[in-house]
Order: sequence, then C-alpha cells, then structure tokens
Amino acid sequence: MDGSLLDDAKRVDPSFWPLLDALVARGVTVCPASGRQYATLRRQLGRDDLVYLAENGAHVVRDGVTAAVDGLDAEVARDVVREVRRQVARGADLGVVLCGLRSAYVERTDAAFLAQCEPYYALLERVPDLTAVDDTVLKVAVLDFGSADTGAGPALAGFADVAAVLVSGAHWVDVMSPTADKGHALREVQQLLGVGPEQTVAFGDYLNDVGMLAAADWSFAMANAHPAVRDGARFVAPSNADNGVVRTLRALLHLA
Repeated sequence: MDGSLLDDAKRVDPSFWPLLDALVARGVTVCPASGRQYATLRRQLGRDDLVYLAENGAHVVRDGVTAAVDGLDAEVARDVVREVRRQVARGADLGVVLCGLRSAYVERTDAAFLAQCEPYYALLERVPDLTAVDDTVLKVAVLDFGSADTGAGPALAGFADVAAVLVSGAHWVDVMSPTADKGHALREVQQLLGVGPEQTVAFGDYLNDVGMLAAADWSFAMANAHPAVRDGARFVAPSNADNGVVRTLRALLHLA
C-alpha cells in the first residue's frame, strides 16, 4: 500500500477502482498487503471480496473473516515496550503502537505522535499502560521521529533472537512473531487458492516487502523502492507517484 499503490499523499488513484473491478471479474484474487491494520485497509478499499494481508502478514482476512493469525508472544511485546521506554528516558523521540487483534493501543498521546498513527489505525485506543493490555498481539510498531535505520532499528535489534525486527519505513520499525511475514502469508494464500509463484504478481517498495516479492515470479519493485528491494525483485514498476501499480497491471493484462 504505502509507497506502492498509494501516492505520496496516501491516496488511491481513481483509476484503480475500475481496474479492481476488472481484476475481480476475471477471477483474479487481489491481496492488499500492508503493515497497516485490517480495519484501516477495509475502510480504505471498502470491500470484502479481497484477501487482506494486514499487519505485515500477521493477520490474514478473507471474505471479511479472519483466516490466519500469527501473533507475537505477549511477554516479548511487553519487553519491547519497556525497552522503548528506556530509550525514551535516554532522549530518543520514540512512540509505540501495540497492534492487537481487536484494536491498536497507544500510551503516548501528544498530537505529533497521534498524527503519525491515526492514518494507519482506524481502531486506536489510548491506554495508561501498554504492558497491561489484554489482547492478542499481532505486532509492536515503533515510530522513530528521527531515522528508524539508525535509531529504533538498532535499538531493537537485540530482540532478533525471539522476534522478527523489520524496518518497515523511514520512521517505523515492526516487531513481530519470528514467522510473521508478508511472504509467509502470501504463500499460505497461494496454497489455499491452489496457485503458485508463476501465477502471482507482487509489488513492493520497502524492506518488509522482500519476503512477499520472493513468493512471486512476477515481482515488481517500485521505482521509488529501497535499493535492497530493487535488488530482490525481477522487474521494476514506475513509482507510486506515477501510478506504477495500476499502469503495470494494465499492461500485463492488456487492459486499455
């Protein structure tokens, strides 16, 4: 979604909607894949006849019903929250979103932080203590107002033995189950549908897309993609600002 289908203003180009109808009419299974919450993806796309790979693949929803959940160990999630608190006490400008199956949760509530969270989380609750939340944890998302590559990413690298730690954007780091990944989720969907990589087209722009692109023979890095993503993809699509996903799918399917 972000950096691929969505433009730089986080909007879906109007040309996508007739293309989506054409894809579904042809029997193509469309799988929006994102670090975003399912409720947010459902609100953005407005339909249940899709397979949503939400929370970087930790939550798969088909026909409006949860099909798979790959949650993060609750104690690991609490330890990540505590580590972020320690980093903040040392001067880092970080915030945490605890992403649960029922909702997402925050304990930092200043306007600057909430403004960064709200576009991604249609369901967002403010709580006094994230370590006391009672919900299935899908991931812990950490916002770094500086650089995730040089700040929150290295700060959370120590959890790599018990969790997947992914820099998912310029300012975001996701801590998830060791087996949660867009690629794993896509392979589950392929098995469910009886299709293989040769029948799969995928688009991505950031490091949390690498596994998904590896599961598709028709793998496209956006022109604006992270260099490592471009290295791992077979093809390059025009950038998200140039409506690259729609333009590429039209060309592949010979649609006007």
